[in-house]
Amino acid sequence: MAKSETATVRHDRKTYVGEVVSVSGDKTIVIRVDSRKQHPLYGKMITTSHKLHVHDENCEAGVGDKVEVASTRPLSKMKRWRLVQIIEKAK
Repeated sequence: MAKSETATVRHDRKTYVGEVVSVSGDKTIVIRVDSRKQHPLYGKMITTSHKLHVHDENCEAGVGDKVEVASTRPLSKMKRWRLVQIIEKAK
């Protein structure tokens, strides 16, 4: 594989937008990501959510902030995500 091909593959990371629900420890935040899907049988829209443990290097995010995160290598037992940017600060 040529060097230029690996560079394109490396930038293909999953990203999510979620809300910070907890600041748990040093450089770690927990965010909630909501997604809506249709029930397969009844057709009703269902909101599901899951929590992600995120690495916040500069400890800049606070509870209630809307943030964007991207996948990364495992940083600890729970952390597989890193903070990309803070979209909106909490009021």
